[in-house]
Parts: sequence; C-alpha cells; structure tokens
Amino acid sequence: MSTTASGGPVEIGIVDYGMGNRRSVEKALEHVGARPLVSSDPDVLTRAAGLVLPGVGAFPRAMENLKRLGLAQLLVERVSAGAPVLGICLGMQLAFDGSEELGGAEGLGIVAGSVTPLQTDGLKLPHIGWNEVSFRPGSPLLAELPERCAFYHVHSYAPRPADATDVLGTAVYGQEFVTAVRHGSFHGVQFHPEKSSVAGLRMLGNFAQICLDARQPSTTHA
Repeated sequence: MSTTASGGPVEIGIVDYGMGNRRSVEKALEHVGARPLVSSDPDVLTRAAGLVLPGVGAFPRAMENLKRLGLAQLLVERVSAGAPVLGICLGMQLAFDGSEELGGAEGLGIVAGSVTPLQTDGLKLPHIGWNEVSFRPGSPLLAELPERCAFYHVHSYAPRPADATDVLGTAVYGQEFVTAVRHGSFHGVQFHPEKSSVAGLRMLGNFAQICLDARQPSTTHA
C-alpha cells in the first residue's frame, strides 16, 4: 500500500522516549503497509521518511525524557525541515508551547498555544471513549474520511491553538475542544487512531502516504 520508489514499505520512525503505547502504533502502521522503526536514536529517526510521536502520561515528565534523549531538538528540526510528524494524544500536546498539567511545563513550541484542562460542564474526567470528531476538510491526513467521524479518546487535557487556522478537528465533551491540529508538516490528534478501528487505520494509512510523498523526490534523485 505505502511503498517507496524501490518497492519497499515506507519507513516511519516511532519516537521511543519511554511513554506511550508504542507497540499498538507499531502494529497499526504495519497493518497499513508501512515499516515502523521504534527507536530513541536520533540518527535512526532522522533517516525515516516521517515520525510518529505517541504518548501516555504526564506532560512534564515526557518533556524531560525528550530533552534528556536529544529527541526534543530532533522533533523541532524535522518539522522545520518539512518532514511529516504525527503526534498522538500526549504526543500531540507536547508540540504546543506549554501545558498547565502538574504545575506547568514548556513544550516543543512547534504549534503556538497551550494545553489546558478539559472544561466538561460537570462530566467526569478523564474523558474516555468514542466521540464524534468534526473535521475541517483539506488535509491529506483526512483523505477518504467523512467530515464527521468517531475516534477513541482518553484524556483530561486538550490544546488551545493560538491560531485558528491550525485547528483540523473538534469534538464536544461538555464543551467543544480541539482534538486535531495541523501546522506545517506537523499533524496532531488528541484521540488514538491506532485504537479507532477502520477510521483510525485509514488515517494512519493516509499519514503513511504523506510520508511516502515527502520522501519520493529524494528517492527519485538517489
């Protein structure tokens, strides 16, 4: 499905910083025809056509791990170079300027804005389960997906992008919240596509295609 000019599967690096369900993401990428590379080595990850930044846990600790391993700088550099990066759940939140979680912490600064507690109008936290997402069309990440589609969420915080044009999708849990963003070559989703059945696999397949399209010119001139 997602192959390079040489006929092999497109390689997508899964950033391993000790937080996140890396195996679930790895299996889902394999299912859509990509070759996932789980690594914490910046050199290995730099060679991949694109990166997935998963994440489950607390924002401050996640940033500490990324910085300690040299992965924070790598992620910023890859996005600056136009390489496709997909942040999932906490991985998406980490792309913002900062979060209020556990007293606050500075983020990667890829997307302007902050991560704040969900305002649920009294509904229980964390927000767990399937929730319909309303997408803004136009991104290749959404190819062949309907403008309204359910995805699986598990979270207590959500991003507040400073620029409305970075918003790719919203959902409602008590109040409306942003659940998908795009800024340059960075895509981020608050939900878990690897746990979201057919629609989630379609989205990961779309990301694999984005990675393939980004890599194709350099493959052609090799």
